[in-house]
Amino acid sequence: MSNSADSPEGPARSTSVWAARGLTAAVFALAGLIFVTSANTAKGTNLRSDSSLLKLSDLIRERSENNAELNDSVAAARADVEALAQRDDGSTEAEDAKLKALEKAAGTTKITGDAVSVTLNDAPPDATANPGYPEPQPNDLVIHQQDLQAVVNALWQGGARGIQVMDQRLISTSAVRCVGNTLILQGRVYSPPYKVTAVGDPGKLRKALDNSTAIQNYQLYVKAYGLGWKVEEDDAVTLPGYSGTVDLHYAKPVE
Repeated sequence: MSNSADSPEGPARSTSVWAARGLTAAVFALAGLIFVTSANTAKGTNLRSDSSLLKLSDLIRERSENNAELNDSVAAARADVEALAQRDDGSTEAEDAKLKALEKAAGTTKITGDAVSVTLNDAPPDATANPGYPEPQPNDLVIHQQDLQAVVNALWQGGARGIQVMDQRLISTSAVRCVGNTLILQGRVYSPPYKVTAVGDPGKLRKALDNSTAIQNYQLYVKAYGLGWKVEEDDAVTLPGYSGTVDLHYAKPVE
């Protein structure tokens, strides 16, 4: 029998041991580098709770709440300015009447009258296709921007004197926009169900809703997959005046 030095397994086994030791040292070195990098990145903060790593949805919700508070502050300041202007006003009755008419048309004053409200909602979480319809895709089960725009446009066509979406009055520069299935309106974010209220002749408003081609298409999804659709009439509804800024940031009035 040969000794271990002469054995063909001797050198290979020795090389394997040294390779294992070297690999272990490399692993510890890499781990140390990772710890140092993590510490430099965190800079003494908790990576799991650092504000820079908050979910985008939380950031949007926070900004929306801040915008709501700012809108309230703007409304209060505007009321103070208008009160002071009326106290020191040297205009004639005709000029005052013209100003009130312009404010009414601009949507900055509240209006009261008969109204029609439309509520749209996503399909139930467990929604399936009703008999005779294909199985739904994810986009078939949620409210889209085009659906809300169709309702608003139909109500304007029906002679609405004022429209409110959720708790905000619409004016000429208002844009109804959706990101995913959330509504972004004048700097604030809303989730379904969405309620649109219009003051005007209920009969004409309902007729305009019924005649809208876009709404007729939406009704197909209501029947097929259970999307929410409810129309109600209300008496003596008061819509608040728009209280946000009316300055134009991107467009300029025609001279």
